[in-house]
Amino acid sequence: MTGSSRGHDGRRIAFLGTGLMGAPMARRLLGAGFAVTVWNRDRSKAEALAGDGAICAETSADAVSGADVVITMLTNAEAVKDVLFDRGAADAMTSAATVIDMSSIAPHFARDHAARLAERGIAHVDAPVSGGVVGADAGTLAIMAGGEKGVIDALADIFAPMGRVTRVGPSGAGQLAKLANQQIVAVTIGAVAEAMMLIAAGGGSPAAFRDAIRGGFAESRILDLHGKRMVDRQFTPGGSSSNQLKDLNAAMETANALSLTLPLTAAVHAEFSEFVANGNGEMDHSGLLLHLEEKNALPGGKR
Repeated sequence: MTGSSRGHDGRRIAFLGTGLMGAPMARRLLGAGFAVTVWNRDRSKAEALAGDGAICAETSADAVSGADVVITMLTNAEAVKDVLFDRGAADAMTSAATVIDMSSIAPHFARDHAARLAERGIAHVDAPVSGGVVGADAGTLAIMAGGEKGVIDALADIFAPMGRVTRVGPSGAGQLAKLANQQIVAVTIGAVAEAMMLIAAGGGSPAAFRDAIRGGFAESRILDLHGKRMVDRQFTPGGSSSNQLKDLNAAMETANALSLTLPLTAAVHAEFSEFVANGNGEMDHSGLLLHLEEKNALPGGKR
C-alpha cells in the first residue's frame, strides 16, 4: 500500500525501521492519533504494528510517497544511506517533506545526508535518542536535534509522544550530542563494572553496595538500570555492545578530526573493541562486566 491516511492534524508520517527501538516509537505516534505508514526490511516487524493502526508498505519508497514527515530509525549510516538514496526513498518524497533521522550515526554523515536532501528541497533534522527500549515504550526519550530551529519547532507535536526534544545546534549537532552521550554511558558502565568487581573481590555484596550508594553523588541511570543488570547478571540486550562500539568508534573518529585526545573514552573504547571481537556484540553493553572479570581471572568472567 502506498502512502497513508491523514492523521489528526492532516500530516502523514512514514516510519522507516521498526526494530527494537523503532517499533515502540512508532506505536507512541499511533497512540497519539497520527496516521503512520511503516516499513522495515524484515516485513514481519512492520506488520506487527498493523494491530496498532499502522499501514504497512511493501517498500521504503511506497512508505514515503505522499508523506509529510519521514522518520528513519535504522542501524547505522550505511543503512540510512541505502534506504534513503539507494532504494529510492528520497526520490519518492515530495519537496515539502521533512526527514527526521533518529538513527545514531556520525555527524559528518548527517550533514552529508542533509545536503543531499536539500538539493531536492527536502528539510532534514538529525535527532538521535537516548533512553533505550524502556524510554521508547514510555515516551520519555531524550531527543537531541540538529538542524534549523524553525523546522525543529514545527515538529514539536511529532516529537512530543516520543520524548523531550532539545535543539543542540545546526545540522550534525544532534549526532554530536549523541556521541557525547554515548561517551558518558560507556565510561560510566566501565566505572560501575570496575566498582562492582572491587566490592566482590574484597568480600562485599555488589547488591548491597548498589543500594548503599544510591542517592549519593554516584547515583545515575547507569547505576540504577545497568547496575541492577550486573547484580542480577542479566545481559540480554536493551542496548547491544556492538551498537555501543559503533558509537564509540564514531566518537573517536570525530575526536581525531577535531584534534582532541580523550583518554577515558579511548580506554573504554579499547575494552569494548576487545569484548565485541570476542563474540559478544549482541550482549547488552552492561555485559562489559564479564569482560573485565575475565581479564582479572574472577569467577564470574566469561571463558
